[in-house]
Amino acid sequence: MPKKHQTSGAAAKKNKFPPFHPFRSGEAKEKFLKFYDELAKKWPVSSETLMLDTPFGNTFVRISGPVDAPPLVLLHAGGNNSLSWIPQVKVFSGNFRIYAIDDLYGHGLTANVRSINGPEEYTDWLTGIFDTLNLTSGINLIGMSWGGGLTCHYVLRYPERLGKIIMLAPAAGIYPVSHLFMMRALISLLAGEYFYKKLLQWLFKDYLKKDRAEAEKEIEILQSGDRLFKPQRLPNLPLLTDRELANIAVPALYIVGENEKIYSHRKALLRLHTIAPQIKTELIPGAGHDLTAAQPELINKKIMDFLMKS
Repeated sequence: MPKKHQTSGAAAKKNKFPPFHPFRSGEAKEKFLKFYDELAKKWPVSSETLMLDTPFGNTFVRISGPVDAPPLVLLHAGGNNSLSWIPQVKVFSGNFRIYAIDDLYGHGLTANVRSINGPEEYTDWLTGIFDTLNLTSGINLIGMSWGGGLTCHYVLRYPERLGKIIMLAPAAGIYPVSHLFMMRALISLLAGEYFYKKLLQWLFKDYLKKDRAEAEKEIEILQSGDRLFKPQRLPNLPLLTDRELANIAVPALYIVGENEKIYSHRKALLRLHTIAPQIKTELIPGAGHDLTAAQPELINKKIMDFLMKS
């Protein structure tokens, strides 16, 4: 039977984590679980949930779509959780069996009980999840931002497991993040909530123009996670080499917004067009790093066109 809202208590105790890990306190945990349940009511299609035991900690997965449909795994952005796919899942679940995963370092129901040391362990964690779900081949994998970086590294190690991959503004793997983004992210980390909000407003500039009320709700969600979860250092996901990118044989799609903030979209596209022309690319107008929220209909169409093409 599916298990819900459980963390790896025995493992946490063994590793000297407090029982409310990875939250800042027991009160923070209680507040987040209530908030998460309320947000989950907006998931637009029926779903089941699983809590899967892994060597790195219990991992939460939300599953939707026809049982016999091809698998489509969704990896969210850093500091977020699987519910961030609410604008996409109704469209995707018509043709695919959706597996939306809460990442080990996100703000969701997954609780890590040991640190990930580099892309090898990160991809091993993901492979363990796939094994438990009996997903051995033909996996379609979509990653947003941090999840896009993980997608880049997964295709390097386990291409035989994959059908197609989609990298939405990957924060690692394709092009180095800019000094400006690193500086603003560091200031927000050191200087507190006000500067974190300013960082999010900068990243969500196009979404704020399109729908300020909804964008501000999304910013508040991300801020709430930052308040309630303990800060954790993300594992290093290095840049893929020219040879690694050139050798990707799995059908791949790279999508980036024309106003991308974390690196130069022009230089990222130029790199791919030059050394990995087999990777299909799409530039999204009126969007930056907020592309799935600022342009959800266009993103959904680009993704479905790519996935459904034989």
